Amino acid sequence: MNRTVLDLWVGFFVAIGMAALLFLALKVGNLSSSNFSETYVLQAKFDNIGGLKVRGPVKSAGVVVGRVANIQFDSSTYEAVVTMNVDTRYRFPKDTFASILTSGLLGEQYIGLDVGGDERMLKAGDTIAKTQSAVVLEKLISQFLYNKATEGPEKK
Repeated sequence: MNRTVLDLWVGFFVAIGMAALLFLALKVGNLSSSNFSETYVLQAKFDNIGGLKVRGPVKSAGVVVGRVANIQFDSSTYEAVVTMNVDTRYRFPKDTFASILTSGLLGEQYIGLDVGGDERMLKAGDTIAKTQSAVVLEKLISQFLYNKATEGPEKK
């Protein structure tokens, strides 16, 4: 092999390596799952969103049906207002329940939609009325320790 052919092969493998790194970076950042299908906007209000982030998944029955588009704080009700873009292929009843859940060992948080039985469907711009905030582990531990402290020592 002469020098130019060897340099060509090295360049080819370097380009493949760079493309693989770019693919992994997009996959980790949730940017590779961008689809250009039509969506409609839903909102939900939560007391505590935990570690939910913009571009986080919105799932129903384990299937990604949308993404979190925006998170704002409502200073009049002191709640977090989460705006979601949901794929138009998926329609949900008016009494759908939205919860902030945690998946996997890394603890990625997402919004889970539990379908209700209402015949009327949510429309673009509607707000999901029934929500459950994120479970904050620190708060659970502090409540447990507080309850144990108020019980006092056990008598035998």
